[in-house]
Amino acid sequence: MPPPSRLTEHREHHLSRWQVPLLTALTLLAFAGNSVLGRLALATTVIEPAAYTLLRLASGALMLALLVHWRRRYGAGVRQAGDWHGGAALFVYAAAFSFSYVSVATGLGALLLFGAVQITMIVAAIIAGERPRPLHWLGLVLAFVGLVLLTRPGLDAPPLLGSALMLTAGIAWGVYSLHGRRSRDPLAATAGNFVRASVLAAALAVLVWPITPLPADGVGYALLSGMVTSGLGYALWYRVLPALSAVRAASLQLTVPVLATLAGAVLVAEPITFRVVVSGMLVLGGIALTLRRG
Repeated sequence: MPPPSRLTEHREHHLSRWQVPLLTALTLLAFAGNSVLGRLALATTVIEPAAYTLLRLASGALMLALLVHWRRRYGAGVRQAGDWHGGAALFVYAAAFSFSYVSVATGLGALLLFGAVQITMIVAAIIAGERPRPLHWLGLVLAFVGLVLLTRPGLDAPPLLGSALMLTAGIAWGVYSLHGRRSRDPLAATAGNFVRASVLAAALAVLVWPITPLPADGVGYALLSGMVTSGLGYALWYRVLPALSAVRAASLQLTVPVLATLAGAVLVAEPITFRVVVSGMLVLGGIALTLRRG
């Protein structure tokens, strides 16, 4: 899941007109891919969530560090940044994400995650002194009602613990995004935070991961998620972000839960329920209202 808004004033080289939509589409597919790969690994293989978290973060840290090193050699690079506050928030997101996808469906998890991230960002803006217009308040209420409807008890209700974990992951990513706004080089900061989060993930693995063989397919999904859909995905996002307005960047991310839901139906054979459709319309529609100007 990407930061929902522009995090830096740093500008990369100019992108051509055709590069912007292409890189944006690849980025959104990568972010949806995080949910798909997580669900595939944790629902169809025997890999432990703690092991998946560690492999994803460590491989993502390696990829991002290589990208920062490459940029330093061939472009205007800066010293690797980040801090333990960002690393801790990233770790909470990744760990809660992994443990949630043991039981929560792909699209439902992406919707819970995305809704929690955006609501966290909006509430933080209100606390900071922003005064939303009535239409924005309506959007916030609709999004909140959608999340409540999505998790309320019923025959087709998602597991309560899994839903709570994914909401926690979304709040943690929202906090991470808010913290990252101070970074002048988000790619380097993300690399540093991945390294720190990997240390915390290693400690978690020591505490809760039973000593069992790692399944090759589960490891493959974790490495793809860490190196490709996380590492390269975030690098692409930060590359294209300067070409997008903050509102457009956030609006485009409305497609991520939709893509994840469709991919879950095709790749994991998960049904698209009436609850998910209605809740998704409320959450995504409500967030779309909060993004309207004026």
